[in-house]
Amino acid sequence: MADHKDYWTTEGDQGAIKISEDVVASIAALAAAEIDGVSGLYSSFTDDIVNFLGKKNLAKGVKVLLQADDTVQIEIGFLVKFGYNICEVAKAVQEAVRASVEAMTGLKAVCVDIYVGGVTFDAPEQPAPAASPAQPAPPAE
Repeated sequence: MADHKDYWTTEGDQGAIKISEDVVASIAALAAAEIDGVSGLYSSFTDDIVNFLGKKNLAKGVKVLLQADDTVQIEIGFLVKFGYNICEVAKAVQEAVRASVEAMTGLKAVCVDIYVGGVTFDAPEQPAPAASPAQPAPPAE
């Protein structure tokens, strides 16, 4: 494989298993998105420049560092919906990301660092257009 991704690799009696850092990042992003109060993932301006220059990142806002001892460090940035307790949402994201990554990959998540990039607000509801009064039928000729 000629790409520049990091892979976690394990050898078994039937061959090698390689899991890309992008897979771990996608698992983390999906786990975070399922938490009530998370509005979306957040990435810094630097990440946007890297993406603009050609690095594809399906889980924008997630950084993964695979370690040789079958552990992983995860950084995840997200936006919180207004009205939610930021600390409670962040703790829920940490728990969900850790559980999902460990269950799906077998890697031990030694840390899940959280970066809250902002608070989002729901768009104000627009009033429904008033129904126009029924027009009388034109007189028959």
